[in-house]
Amino acid sequence: MTIDGVTAEREQSAPPSPWRSSRFRLFFTARSTSLLADGMLMVSLTTAVLGAGYGAAGVGYALAAWMAPIVLLVLFGGVLADRFTPQVMMVGADVVRMVAMLALAVLLIGTEVRLWHIMALLALSGAATAMFQPGLASLVPQVAEDIQRANALLRISEAICTLLGPGVAGLLVAYWNVAGSFVVIAAAYALSALGLAPLRKLGTARDESDDPMWHRLATGWHEFRSRSWLWGVIAVWAVYGLFVFGPALPLGAALLTEQHGASGYGWIASADGAGTIIGGLLGMRVRPRRPLVAGACAMFFFSLNPLAPALGWSFTLTAVTGVVAGCGFAFWGVMWATSVQSHIPLAVLSRVSAYDVAGSIMVIPLGRALAGPAADSFGADRVLLFSSVMGIVCILVMLSIPAIRALGRAPKERAGTDGDAGSPAGAG
Repeated sequence: MTIDGVTAEREQSAPPSPWRSSRFRLFFTARSTSLLADGMLMVSLTTAVLGAGYGAAGVGYALAAWMAPIVLLVLFGGVLADRFTPQVMMVGADVVRMVAMLALAVLLIGTEVRLWHIMALLALSGAATAMFQPGLASLVPQVAEDIQRANALLRISEAICTLLGPGVAGLLVAYWNVAGSFVVIAAAYALSALGLAPLRKLGTARDESDDPMWHRLATGWHEFRSRSWLWGVIAVWAVYGLFVFGPALPLGAALLTEQHGASGYGWIASADGAGTIIGGLLGMRVRPRRPLVAGACAMFFFSLNPLAPALGWSFTLTAVTGVVAGCGFAFWGVMWATSVQSHIPLAVLSRVSAYDVAGSIMVIPLGRALAGPAADSFGADRVLLFSSVMGIVCILVMLSIPAIRALGRAPKERAGTDGDAGSPAGAG
C-alpha cells in the first residue's frame, strides 16, 4: 500500500472532532463553568474567613472542612454514580453546591458569621463534590468518539479556568463584595447543572442490582486491583503526591515569592498555566502507541517545578521551566484519562474512577502538612531538591512496571450515542 493510501485510510478512520457532538458541547460548557467556580472558591473563601476575623487558622479549618468529605465520600460517590447514572449524581451535586454557596452569600451579608457556619456549608459542598467527581470519567466516552481529544480539550479548559477563576473572584471582592463573589460561584454551579441536565438520555450502563453498598464497593475494588497497570500507577502516584505535590506548592510559593516578589511569582504561576494549555494542545495531536509510557516520560519535566526554586534560578529560567513542567503534567493527564476511559468497562468506570481520585489525593494534604516541619528542620530548598529527585525516581519506578509499559491504545475508543457524532463504538 502506498504512503498516500495509508494516510487516506488513517484520515478516513479517524474519529470525528468532539465539537461535532452537541452532547460534548453541553458537557464541555458545564465542566468549564464548574471549574471556573472551583477556581474562584479559594480566593472568595480566604477573603470571607479573614474578613470575619478568624485568621489564617480559620482558613485552614475551612479548607479542611471542604476537603475531608471529598476524601471520605468519593468512593461512595463512585458507587452511586454507577447505580443512579453519573448524570443524575452530577446534576444533584451541582444543585447542592449552588445552594451551599447561596447560603454562604446570605450569611456574609448579615452582620456576624460564625466559623462553624462556614465550615458546615463547605463540608456540604465538599460532600457534593465527592458525588460529582467520579462520574466525570464515565461521561467523557459517551459524549465524544475521540476520547483523547475530548480529554485534551477538557484539560485546556481546566488550565484556563484555573488561571481566570482567582482573578475573577479578586475583581468581584474588590469592586463588589465577598458575598457577591459567592453568588457568582452559585450561578456557575447552576449553569453546570443546566448543561448536564439534557444529557439524561445518555445510554449509561446503570447498575440495576440490589447488592448492598459494601458489595458494590468490593466490586469496584476488584476491578481496580485486577489491573496491575491501574493500581501500579496509583500506588506510585500516592508516593508522588506525598513527596512532590505535597511540598511543591506551599514551599515553592514561599521561595519563589522571596526570590522574585509577589508579582514575579504570579507571572511564574501564569507560565505554568500556559504550559498546561500547550500540553493539552499536544494531547490533541500526539497519539502514541503506548500512552502511559509517553505520558510518564513527559512527567520527567515536572521535576523542574520544585527544582527551580530549590536552586534559585533566574526569573526567566524559572518561568521557562514552569511552561515545560505544566506542559508535561497536562500531557500526562490526557494520556492517563484516555487510558482509563478506554480500558475500563462503563458499568464500573465511575467506581474505578473513584478509587483513582481517592488514591491520588489522599496523601497530598499529609505532604503539605509535613512540608513546613521538614523545611524548618532541613531548609525549604533542600526539601524541594529532594522532591525533584523523588519525582524522577517515582516516574522511573512507574516505567519499570511491565503492565504499564505494555498498555497500548484501546482497539476501539468508546463513544456515546449522538445524532451529531455517529453510532456508539465498542469498548476497548
